[in-house]
Amino acid sequence: MLALSLLLPIVFLLTLSPKFISKFINKLIVYYYLIVLMLVVYIESATFPFFTQYDVRPNYLFVEYLEHIQEVSAMLIADYKLALLFTFVVMFVVAKLYLKNIRGRFLSSFELSYIKRVAILVPLLLIFVIGIRSSFGHRPANISDALYSSNRVLNEVTKNSLYSVLYAIYANKYESNVKGYGSMPIDDAIDRVKQRLNIQSDHSDYIFNRAITTNFVQQKPKNLVIFIQESIGAQFVESIGGEAGITPNFNKLSSEGILFTDAYSNGTRSIRGLAGLVAGNFSVPGKGVLKRNKSQQDFFTMASLLKPKGYETVFLYGGESRFDNMKSWFSGNGFDRIVEQTDFIDPQYVGSWGVSDEDLVIRSNQEFRKYHKNNQKFAAVMFSTSNHAPFDYPEDQIELVEGVKVKSVKNAIKYADHAIGKFIKLARQEDYYQDTIFVIAADHDVRVYGDDLVPVNRFHIPALILGEDVVPEKYSKITTQPDILATALDLTGVNELTYPIQGHSIFSDKKKNIALMQFNDYYALRQDDKVAVIRPGKEALTFIYQDEKLNPIDHDIGLEQDALAFVLTLDHIYNNNLHR
Repeated sequence: MLALSLLLPIVFLLTLSPKFISKFINKLIVYYYLIVLMLVVYIESATFPFFTQYDVRPNYLFVEYLEHIQEVSAMLIADYKLALLFTFVVMFVVAKLYLKNIRGRFLSSFELSYIKRVAILVPLLLIFVIGIRSSFGHRPANISDALYSSNRVLNEVTKNSLYSVLYAIYANKYESNVKGYGSMPIDDAIDRVKQRLNIQSDHSDYIFNRAITTNFVQQKPKNLVIFIQESIGAQFVESIGGEAGITPNFNKLSSEGILFTDAYSNGTRSIRGLAGLVAGNFSVPGKGVLKRNKSQQDFFTMASLLKPKGYETVFLYGGESRFDNMKSWFSGNGFDRIVEQTDFIDPQYVGSWGVSDEDLVIRSNQEFRKYHKNNQKFAAVMFSTSNHAPFDYPEDQIELVEGVKVKSVKNAIKYADHAIGKFIKLARQEDYYQDTIFVIAADHDVRVYGDDLVPVNRFHIPALILGEDVVPEKYSKITTQPDILATALDLTGVNELTYPIQGHSIFSDKKKNIALMQFNDYYALRQDDKVAVIRPGKEALTFIYQDEKLNPIDHDIGLEQDALAFVLTLDHIYNNNLHR
């Protein structure tokens, strides 16, 4: 992939350049290769001391250090004299040998006529596109494809240092820029967020870390399964006010567990919902944490919390786990195993995004049965795929919704609901059911749209917790995805937990009626029915949320300042590795 990407400019130069500038093109290519060669030699040489220091190949730290040339230069000279000397000697020798042997090697390409050179460009480009994608799958290869093992160091060895550095530069470019939202001393911002969330931290270094005492002490703590539903909004779920006839299984189960009737997603992308339900983290400004450099290791998740308590942890996904960098993020943050599309043997149905949700629940049930048979506690995240355009699913498994196309969001959701019902039915036939807490919650709505600056009604999602000893109730207060995670952990009965989840269990008297929603680069902070919206470079605004619409009211300066505080604090937590 990387080699072909670096060769691509040469292809254009050799096929499209006229012969009368051939000597110039030859010289240009010679020195282009020299620069690339020196870069490769330097980075590969630097890999050894960098790996010794940080236990990883050069990554975002390598790039960040370049911002502090004076300090880094002093450190290199002080601590790595021999390594630097060796690297420069190797670079000099390689450059000498290269220039001695390369000379006019590229001039022979111009012996072909211009028409012939242009003619071979198309097949060459086809070969290069295939090579650069490095995959005939639904998505191109990325750095997470280097993750072959549960051994992190082994995974690091399989990576390419130059690619790792270039990927870090690319990722950093799109991470975040919070300056446009406004400014506030970070200590003031943190205090505002703590007060608004009603979190008193026990740990001065990590902003939200606090010790939690469970409300459900168990002699034998329960397993935890979080079944995350792709793109199901409340608008499709009758039991929380949505359309009838689309989710009969969820509606039936709603009376058998804790139904969150007013739950809200972090944002409008799966990576935002995953961060909320798996890591208890609100949406950071810019790119989501699953795809960002600093959150690929030592970032808090339910897995990193429960592993020290003797839990085996697994992420089960019917598609390719490298999508949205999930494989890297999950494996780097506490998950022992990842089960993805290639691990399914003879699936019943395979669509554009992977195996069907029924295949996922059957395989998940088999995995959980094995854990229970081995007397092994487990914590699992399941992530569905069927409800995603182009809405591929086995059509013969459901009674189709009338009046809509077969391949439509409503039918795909009805099939996803069918899989939910099948999963719980299968689980209830197994011994592990009585020892397990089940969460069924959506990552976000299928499509967030509307005239409001932030269409709050389209962040409304279904969420339900089931279990043998879970007392059924309808919880009607505002709930966030971090709140749902905190509640599920509370119900497992695991005591003496310390975590930085940005929410509370609904059984805690500290729980506030609050939600934070991200819509593109807009943020909405909701307290009860009052909503503050902040936007980069624009004045903050305050609304009353009524009849599923935002109605403008006079500025609530405190709420608007708190919305800004959330953005600044979330950015600060990420950049300083404090969600751990």
